[in-house]
Amino acid sequence: MSDTVVSTEGSQEKEFLGHPIGLTICFLTEMWERFSYYGMRALLILFLTKHFLFPAGEASLIYGAYTGLVYMLPVVGGYLADRYLGSRKAVTFGAILLVAGHISLAFEGPQAVIDAAGDVTRSDVHVSVFFLSLALIITGVGFLKANISTIVGALYGPNDPRRDGGFTIFYMGINLGSLLATMIVAGIGETYGWGYGFGLAGIGMLLGLVVFWKGQHLLEGRADPPNPEELKKPIFAGLSTEWLIYIGGLVAVGVMWWLVQNQALVGSLLGGTGALMVAIVLAYGFTKCTKEERERLWVATILIVFQVVFWALFEQQGSSLTLLADQQFNRDLGLFSLTAAQVQTMNPLFIVIFAPIFAWMWVKLSNRGLEPSTPAKFGIAMLLVGVGYLLFSYGLGLTDGPNKSFFWLFVIYLFMTLAELCLSPVGLSMITKLSVARLVGMMMGMWFLFTAFANFVAGFLSSLTGAEGHGTSSGELSVDATIELFHSVGLLAVGIGVVLFVLTPLMRKWMHGVH
Repeated sequence: MSDTVVSTEGSQEKEFLGHPIGLTICFLTEMWERFSYYGMRALLILFLTKHFLFPAGEASLIYGAYTGLVYMLPVVGGYLADRYLGSRKAVTFGAILLVAGHISLAFEGPQAVIDAAGDVTRSDVHVSVFFLSLALIITGVGFLKANISTIVGALYGPNDPRRDGGFTIFYMGINLGSLLATMIVAGIGETYGWGYGFGLAGIGMLLGLVVFWKGQHLLEGRADPPNPEELKKPIFAGLSTEWLIYIGGLVAVGVMWWLVQNQALVGSLLGGTGALMVAIVLAYGFTKCTKEERERLWVATILIVFQVVFWALFEQQGSSLTLLADQQFNRDLGLFSLTAAQVQTMNPLFIVIFAPIFAWMWVKLSNRGLEPSTPAKFGIAMLLVGVGYLLFSYGLGLTDGPNKSFFWLFVIYLFMTLAELCLSPVGLSMITKLSVARLVGMMMGMWFLFTAFANFVAGFLSSLTGAEGHGTSSGELSVDATIELFHSVGLLAVGIGVVLFVLTPLMRKWMHGVH
């Protein structure tokens, strides 16, 4: 039984439906932001292979570099918000960049063509605009993603028992946006034209910006700059710190435009930065923290590193699993048919169904002293996702030809979703609970940095499912290569789950009463 002291001291006093009222603005803002992000993500791999005619392997690497960078930039955005901007201003600036990025994606350009020699001709201008759109989204997410989660954490006191439930509700908002996006944006994009789908995603992001702008007062100052006077003080050419940060954000867009086109460099950057971040956190723990703070940071760091395998498998949804759904599975479900991108609807649909159940379950188990600790929940998540991939790889081999049973897609999405509910909302809550107050933004950024590396690995793994490990000129995947890869990574995930269960007693000791 946990010896945690239960108290709502330090939480926002004004409530709505039993939770701090500021949660509502975070819920709605993130819902629309995720509507835009997951809407375009559902279409991205298909757009690359069918519109620009990139081979499956190359398209997967672009996808991995993009999603990797999307989760890397919150490291910088989290620091700038902690030190200068505050979460509210950072989220607002990020939302503006996101609106610009998603709207510009709607200008898809002409369809690429293959000539008699087999060479692909694409519009260089529209390819450049496409990569610029990705760069704007990457930078916008960098300013928004970590900081909106940090705001949620700031609404609750350190020992408020509603914290995990609040993050789960917040996470349900994320997936409600994803559900709407994969149903509507994905369907419209594949059926009526890529530009219509991307444009609709942009409108969703605009709604998110308006919601956050109009509802900032509900945060009651909990996301304001730490030193407003310092932020406004001119420091260079008459420009204040705040405006220099905004200009730096625009410069970052140019850097991201270049990086997303150099995928190998992105992998090296993410891996090296991740290792450096771990070293900095550990050094800080040894030199600036008490023994209790240091050991809590150890637990957070261990779980952050282990989550790489989970997200690398989870993010196959937008790459290899979507290509498989397009090329290998019968998507006619009788009463209706799904497009390949709409298959991704299963994940947010399962989240919306099961998130309230999980939130209720954790509270009930906590009241009885039976709730699994955070490390144990991570172990459960790894076991579930590993078993899901083992079952899916088995199902892929049962039928030859492109008419495989939709049941196996249902299985892997269900197992991934149940695993996600054990890890992701709990992980975000874990960062805010185990981090020392002066490092919470940095640690949240570190969570997303390792998620970034996992997304890059996801793209790399997806590229291995093609012929000879690099896809084919037609964008086709190799079923045999996919079966072998998915079986291997499934076994790896199960093994990591077992290791986490073995380490759980030690990590619970290091958490010093934080559950």
